[in-house]
Amino acid sequence: MGVISIRLNDKEEHILKELTRYYNEDKSSLIKRSLIDLYEDKLDFEEIEKFEKIEKKGKVKFKEFKDIDLY
Repeated sequence: MGVISIRLNDKEEHILKELTRYYNEDKSSLIKRSLIDLYEDKLDFEEIEKFEKIEKKGKVKFKEFKDIDLY
């Protein structure tokens, strides 16, 4: 692991300061959390794209709630 230095313009620095106050987190933790959130969003979009491809092929099947085996 290494240290990464980033440059922020005045607007970005202001946003980061506001978020650190709001979430009561240090800058590093907030940036790390943001990266994880963005990565999760990316994975979600990839799954949505996969589903939409299957849906376009007409291969999506839905079940009614009463047909779902819960136990």
